[in-house]
Amino acid sequence: MDSLFRLDCGKSVSVHLRDVSGLTPGVDDALLILNVSSFLFLQLSRVLRLLKYPAEDSENPPQTVEQAFRQIQNIVDFSSNVMSSLLGENFIHSGEVVKLPLEFVRQLSIKVQHQRPAWRCDKVMDIYSGCALCLPNLTSPVLHQPTHTPPLCIEIKPKCGFLPSSKHVSKDIKTKVCRFCMHQHYKVANGKWKRRSLYCPLDLFSGNRQRMHFAIRHLIEEPQNNFKIFKGGQCIYSSKEGSDDSMDLNSLLHHLRPYFQYGNNRINSHMTNKAVLHDFIQVLVNALLSGGGGDGGVVTDRRGEGRSFCEASLFNKERIRHGSQGLPSDSVLSRILHTQMLDTLDIEGLHPLYRRVEQHLQEFPKERARLQIDGPYNEAFLEKLQKCPNEDESSVEYAVAKVHQYRVSMTAKDCSIMVALVPSCEEEEDDEGQRRLRDFLSSRPPAFSYSVSILDLDPKPFDSIPRQLRLDQKIVSCYLRTGGSLQRGSLPPLPGIFSAAEREECTLLFHPV
Repeated sequence: MDSLFRLDCGKSVSVHLRDVSGLTPGVDDALLILNVSSFLFLQLSRVLRLLKYPAEDSENPPQTVEQAFRQIQNIVDFSSNVMSSLLGENFIHSGEVVKLPLEFVRQLSIKVQHQRPAWRCDKVMDIYSGCALCLPNLTSPVLHQPTHTPPLCIEIKPKCGFLPSSKHVSKDIKTKVCRFCMHQHYKVANGKWKRRSLYCPLDLFSGNRQRMHFAIRHLIEEPQNNFKIFKGGQCIYSSKEGSDDSMDLNSLLHHLRPYFQYGNNRINSHMTNKAVLHDFIQVLVNALLSGGGGDGGVVTDRRGEGRSFCEASLFNKERIRHGSQGLPSDSVLSRILHTQMLDTLDIEGLHPLYRRVEQHLQEFPKERARLQIDGPYNEAFLEKLQKCPNEDESSVEYAVAKVHQYRVSMTAKDCSIMVALVPSCEEEEDDEGQRRLRDFLSSRPPAFSYSVSILDLDPKPFDSIPRQLRLDQKIVSCYLRTGGSLQRGSLPPLPGIFSAAEREECTLLFHPV
């Protein structure tokens, strides 16, 4: 059988199964990712995720085939039984475990190694078990009507969308500046990124269109690993860690322009760059606010929570003259936010409970299975999560439930949203199960069929909690040490992104309509 292994870096190679090629940029440290298109009677595009091990274990597998299978099956079970219930099954693709020929996997490992980023090469692909997780390729969706224009897919890692209010928070700054904005200072100080992103998750999760526009604009300006755009399954816009390369906005506009031929703000029948970006962002905002059930949902008012504005955001609160301040309850962002907010104690309040559980397991090792520390991720696990025994906060059951809640929250804070857009003809009627996104400001707005999915829903390890505490302390210390001093005037310039005139022009996006 012939197969196509598509490189994720913007190019593709057609090969036979016996001549394997491909790429995995690796969005996490646990698995390699490979896009595969298999041709039977129809083209079925799939993604393979394969386990990774530390390079020192390359000669000897650290676990058996059965253990590798169980590790991947745990990911499937966690997604389908836990995260699907919390986030909504319409958004989730859990996939299935598959077994691959070992010779195939060995050839694959050799072929992809030189394509991997150097900073990922401290880990190697599992070539011993032959186990992989098979998922649909969400960057190249198969929506009902075929079109001549390839689909667009936007990947967003929204990160944490609220400020903690736990009594256990020891530094007041954490209740004023969000984790993402503080983390940016830490990453720049340690050389992971050359420039600080001005994106703030609280703006995206606000539900206010002006703030959401503002947030996505800054994701485009400085994507880091929080924003990517795919066209026909090929990545056309992203950035690399530690790179000085600036993003080519002109190239992006060249790709986007054909999708927005009928937008507003045209000059001599030619859309301005601002209009193209505005229409693109508007369509994306509409998709993020749309309800999973198609009815829009009830708007959740978050103004009373005191968690919806970050002091580090450059968005001017005075720009909000009217409009909603909250998310439709069945929108993808609302689902993610409410799951993130299972973290009610913050890592500082959670860590003592983790230590209580850890000590209990040292005294009673067999309790690990009963308390489902490592799974199985089934209905019983979900029940422990949702029915936390608040009546006895000194019990180990309470501590375990809170640890489980925190781990699920961390998965939601680190997930990705995939928004796939397929251009629709104005004359076509909507297909059942698909919804059109239209720019309400345009006289002849672009129309799209779309799908919204959530991925990267792996369970966070129980023993990662001490590392999370140390990282939290480093991030806060770095921010307090710098005083949050990297304001707009001190940021390194971004040549080729937005000219001064374009920046001035962009303020039109925030005027009330």
